Amino acid sequence: MADEKPKILIVDDDNDFREIIATKLLAAGFEVTQASNGQEALAKVKEINPHLVLMDVKMPGMSGIETLSRMRNDPELANFKVLFLTSFGEPKEEAAFVDDKFAKEFGAIGHIKKSDDLDKIVQKIISTLYPQQETQ
Repeated sequence: MADEKPKILIVDDDNDFREIIATKLLAAGFEVTQASNGQEALAKVKEINPHLVLMDVKMPGMSGIETLSRMRNDPELANFKVLFLTSFGEPKEEAAFVDDKFAKEFGAIGHIKKSDDLDKIVQKIISTLYPQQETQ
């Protein structure tokens, strides 16, 4: 990953949200691809081989949970890192572990609240991709 920009796939049915987060991630030095639904996400993961997938939990048709379940059952897609995007969750920061526990029960590595500050979202993505840098 050191020689290439980390690839992020944003999966969300809300076009405005995708555009806002994509713009922020591009400015932070990531390569960004977007998908508007679960079916499109499955194809894009195979196509671009992202370092991280940011996936909305609640989408029409195939939900993020169902999409992730299909990924985990497909040997080609089983090992990709996925962070759920959610507008649900615990309002108090100290209770956020409940949301991470929920995400991990479905096979994600954690979650990001859509309502969080964009800089905080970028920091969560960086700490997910480069966990060794958190201790420095």
